[in-house]
Parts: sequence; C-alpha cells; structure tokens
Amino acid sequence: MKTEVMAQAGTRATGPPLRRLGFLLVRRRRLVLSLALVAFVIAGALAAGAVPRLSLSRFDAPGSESDRAQAELAERFRTGSPDLVFLLTAKAGTVDDPANATAGQELTARVARSGGVAEAASYWSRGRPATLRSADGRQALIVVRVPGDADHVRTRVLPELVPRITGEGEPFEVRAGDESFEVGAGNGPFEVRAGGGEEVFRQAVPLARQDFVRAELVIFPLAFVLLWLYLRRTLAALVPILAGVFAMVIGLALLRGILIFADISTFALNLTLAMGLGLGIDYCLFVISRFREEVRRGAGRAEAVAGAVEHAGRTVIFSGLTVAASLAVLFALPFGFLRSFAYAGIAVVAGGLGVAVLVLPAVLASAGGAMLPRRERAERPGGFWHGLATRVMRRPLIFGGVATVLLLVLASPFLSLRFGAADDRILPAEAPARQVQEMIRQGFPAEETDAIQIVSRGAATDVTGYAVRLSRLPGVAQVDSAAGSFAGGTRTGDGDPARFAGGAGTWLSVVPSAASLSGDPVELVTAVRAVDAPFEVLVGGYPAELADYRASVVDRLPLVIALMLGVTYALLLFMTRSLILPLKATVLNVLSLGVMFGAIVWIFQQGHLSGLLGFTPTGTLDASIPVLMLCVAYGLSMDYEVFLLSRIKEEYDRTGDTNEAVAAGLRRGAPLITAAGGILALSFAAYATAQVAFVQMLGVGMAVAVLVDATVIRAVLVPSLMRLAGPLNWWPRGRGSTPAR
Repeated sequence: MKTEVMAQAGTRATGPPLRRLGFLLVRRRRLVLSLALVAFVIAGALAAGAVPRLSLSRFDAPGSESDRAQAELAERFRTGSPDLVFLLTAKAGTVDDPANATAGQELTARVARSGGVAEAASYWSRGRPATLRSADGRQALIVVRVPGDADHVRTRVLPELVPRITGEGEPFEVRAGDESFEVGAGNGPFEVRAGGGEEVFRQAVPLARQDFVRAELVIFPLAFVLLWLYLRRTLAALVPILAGVFAMVIGLALLRGILIFADISTFALNLTLAMGLGLGIDYCLFVISRFREEVRRGAGRAEAVAGAVEHAGRTVIFSGLTVAASLAVLFALPFGFLRSFAYAGIAVVAGGLGVAVLVLPAVLASAGGAMLPRRERAERPGGFWHGLATRVMRRPLIFGGVATVLLLVLASPFLSLRFGAADDRILPAEAPARQVQEMIRQGFPAEETDAIQIVSRGAATDVTGYAVRLSRLPGVAQVDSAAGSFAGGTRTGDGDPARFAGGAGTWLSVVPSAASLSGDPVELVTAVRAVDAPFEVLVGGYPAELADYRASVVDRLPLVIALMLGVTYALLLFMTRSLILPLKATVLNVLSLGVMFGAIVWIFQQGHLSGLLGFTPTGTLDASIPVLMLCVAYGLSMDYEVFLLSRIKEEYDRTGDTNEAVAAGLRRGAPLITAAGGILALSFAAYATAQVAFVQMLGVGMAVAVLVDATVIRAVLVPSLMRLAGPLNWWPRGRGSTPAR
C-alpha cells in the first residue's frame, strides 16, 4: 500500500493548485505530520501563555459626551463615577446610632486610605443623605472610586481591597469614640458586603471560565458519539475532535501574537474554544466525507486525498473566509470588547483551515484505511434527501411558502427588541455581588452609585435654578450641587462647594430613583440633556455612558450590516460566478438570523424558559451581544451555504440540469450538513448551562441559528428557491462558470 500511494502521488500530481497540494501532502506526509506535532507543542506553550494575558474590558464609547465628562471630572474635580460599593448592615440598632455612625466614619476613612482607592464617601461623610441610607435605617453605603483600566481595578485592587474590608482578610482595628472594634473575621458593628459594577464583572470572569469547563465536559463525549454514529469508525470519529482541539490551540497561540499590539477580552475565550472545536470538526468532516466519496468512485488512496483537498479543501477555504469576513466587520466598531471577538474568531478560523487543509490530508494518506467504513453501502440514486428535494421542487411555492411563514412567525418576537445594559443580574442569584445589588434595589430609595454627573465646560451661573429644574424631572430622586441639594424643586440640604467646585466651574450630581433605573435609564438621560442649562455642560455618569454606548452601537449597525453583506456577497460571487445565488444565500441567512434574534428576545428579554435555564430576565438585552451574534451567526450560516452550493454547482457543471443538480447536491450534502450542524449546535448549546447570562444567550442563540440553517433553510428553502429561479440561478454565465472535475 505504501508503494502504491507513493506511486500515485508521484505520477499524478497534476491539475489545479489544490489538487497538486493534495499530492504534495501525500508525498511529504511524514514530514507534514512531524511539523504538525512540533507546531502543536509550540502552539500549546504559546496558548498557555495567552490565557493569563487576556484582559478585562468595559462597555464604553470612546470620545462620546459621557466619556469627555468623565475626563473633565477626573482632571478638574478629582472625582468620577463610583466603581465599587460597600453595603454596611448594622448588627444592632440603626446606622444613625452614635457608635455605629462613628464606626462607619472610621471605616470610610480606612477605605479611602487603601491602596488604589482615589475617593471614598459614605452616608456619614456626606452629611447623611437619604440616598445612601436604606428605608429601614439598618443599612448604609460606602461608595468608592478606583481609577484605572478594568485589568488594574479587577485583578490588582479589588482582590486585595474587598476581602480586607468585608472581613475575609486580616482583621484591623476601627475606633468608635472611646471604644474600638476589630473588623474582620465577622467582628465589628457591621456586616460588610461588596457590590458595584466592577465587583459584578470581577465575579463574572471566573464563572465564565467554569462555564467553559463544564460545557466542554459535555461536548467532547457527545461529539464523539455523534461522529461515530455518522462515520462508524472509531479513528474517523476521533480525528475531527483532535482537529478541533488543534484548531483551538492554534487559535489561542495566534492570539498570543495579537496581544502584543491589541487588548483581547477574557470573555472572547469562550467563543474561541466553542468555535474552534465546532469549526475544526466541521471542516474535517467535509474533507473526510469527500475522501470517502472519492474512494467509492474507485480512486486510489493518493488520488482520493488529492480529490478531497481539491474539492472539499476549496469549500473549506471559502467557508473559512466567509466566517472570518463576517467577524472582521466588528473592527468597524470602536469598542475593544467587540473587536476582541473578531480577533479570537479569525484566529480560530485560521487554525481550523490549517488543520483541515494541511494536516488532515497527511493523516488520510497515512491512515486513510481506518477512515473508511468497514462495509461500504452502495450509493443509491434516490434516498431520503433526494426524495425530499424532489418533492419540494414539485411544489416550491407551497413548501417554500409554509417554511417562510414558519420562520417569520419564529422571528416575530424580534420586533419587540429593547436594548438595555448588562448589570448584576447576569450573575446567578447566589453570587455575592448580585445579592448586594438586590438589597440596594429593594431597600434604598435611590441609586446614588448610578448618579448622572453634569459638568460645566466653563464658568457656571444660576446653579440653583438649573438644579431646581433638574430635580423636578420624573425619575430624579435628588440633585446635589454646590448650591445645595434639591428634590422635587425644593431645597432639602446645604451645598458642598468643596465637593462640587473646581476653579470657575462646577458639577452637579443627579441621583435617579431606583424605579427609573429599573426601566430604561436612557430615557432619564435624554430628559436631563433636554433641560436648558444656563452654561455649557457635558452629561456623564453610568446612565449617560449606557446611552452613549447604545447610540454608538446602533448608529454603526447599518455600516456593520452593509459591510457584512457586501463582503460575503463578493466571496460567494467569486465562488459561484453567479449574481443570483449569493443574493439568495443572503436572503436565507437573514431569515436564519431573524429566527435566532426572535429566540433570544422571546427567551432572554421576555423571560420564557428562565426557570429552566436559571437566569433572571431584565426586559432588555445588552446591545453588544446581539451585534456579536449577528456577525458570528451570519458567518456560520454561510459556512453551510458555501458547502451546499459547492456541491450543487459541481453537479450542475457536470449535468447542466438545475433540478437534478439540487437533488443530487442535497443527497450528498444534506447528511453531512445535518451531522456537522448538529455537532456545532451542540458545541454552543452546551453553554445553556452557563452561570453568566450573556454566555447563555450566546450559546442558545447560536445553537438555534445553526439548527434552523442546517435543517429548514437547507432542506426546504434552498431547493424551493432554486427551482423557482431555474436558469436564473446561474446568471450571467451559466453552466461551466467554474471548471468541472
């Protein structure tokens, strides 16, 4: 067999470039496998070093009004939005009891002196405002500002600060008048808990990593079982999984190089690993299935490998390019969080392409016999998929119409999409930071930590009148300024010029009510910005950051969609040499995306299945995740479109009969697409068990998109639309636009 393979590889290395590459890989298979092993070891070392270097990120809009407001606050007033909050619950009495008040002041000062903390204030240091005290008087807040990027705050400052203040670290003494308390290990007059945005996302990172480990423990054995059921050989089922691991490792190794000049979010790791395994398996299935088909046609080992590389390899390359192109449009958005997924996705696609087109052919040349079924079943001219395609094409309007109506009904919840923000409710109910935020929502009349901050651009006049008008807005609990505190148009307290003054300018804090933030805080920001100011202002703070971030994403959505559709259309045009087929593919993929978005709105926004999946619906969706899912799902849907179109086009070039080409293409391609789609959907669906809600959303949404695309779209809508289009499918060039085999 070895001599035969070498002879074939040496005498028949002619034809298209990919076919010649296939013969080359056969001849140099030992060298290729040796280099692949070395590359895997080196990539593994680089990948291990990449994971700790992944960074944490925030949802912000660089250059926006809120971003400029934060810069002005930090530079001119040495203040800004709180990053962290400590919730103090009195073990006895109320927070106004003298001993508790003194202890609270001392603890506030202790926090303010802690490393990394730029500013700390509390109910007691701010003159006891109602916004920092619970309605029952047993709880009060210390709000803390920790400057720096997300990595610095969440990995350097908080891991030391939070345990020390909440009593998990070494105890320390706090004096309260003539008495002293040792805070820590459960001592002291307060039970102290930590919350706030930075603490929420600090706790989300390890949970997301646990989600990955748990998901992969499910995916690997189930993927092996599904592969074995499809391929019926142990080695044939094992090789695609190993290829998926190879793609994951190569993808992470490539990220190590990208990390030299760009930050990549740690949350991109989950996408890298899920896509790496799924695409690695998909691409290898395409190649292995084509290798088996070539052998069934009577080709020798080397020729079968070369044929697989020529045809399946071409499909895999176009598929990878479409996925990478769809993800690359995320670079058009000025958000590091979303760009991280573009880097990660493109890296893992490169890994999948490399292993399927370069390494797998060498494996097939060396052990291809173990990839073949033990008993080859004769290929029948008909079969289920051929029969289904024929039935659909006899009544394309009925089948296509029913399928379209079904998909539109499933997509209809998307019409009620509402964008919001990711908050503590992305965490499971037992997460400490979420419990703190729940206590604040339920027990405090206002959200001091989420105040809207208004900064004057120069000299400020009539601050009192401006503060009064702001305090009358619905949803505003209190306005604090240098001229005083105001609620409902009435002065409720003295001003604090030392806090709010800075040269000739000033700033104001607009504290929203808890009820206004439980709805859509962007509406409150819009109302605040609409109030006439007697001087030029910038509006910032968390609600304004949310409004600006959402606006930045939504404003750029048309550009993202246009780039995505344009680039993938061009790739399919180059592959098919048809103007109509790429247009049809685009329409079908939009339907698939509609079903995916309908599912995530119905499940995650409206709360259906929340009990089963174990998450808390908020009535909105964070703007980042749907945009990410749009690009990923569109690319993956095109993955199967490319494969099926390539088979149909190949048959059409051979026969010139559109109907027979569709039926034959579906007969040969649909079983593979169903198997590959099922495994890829499984890779994402395993994340339905995640503890972090937007990881769940990504997993469930992608699984729905892949399943719909691999079943209803490919099995019903593709043949019905191609039957209706007839010869127009191949316009303008028609048959022979690509070389026949």
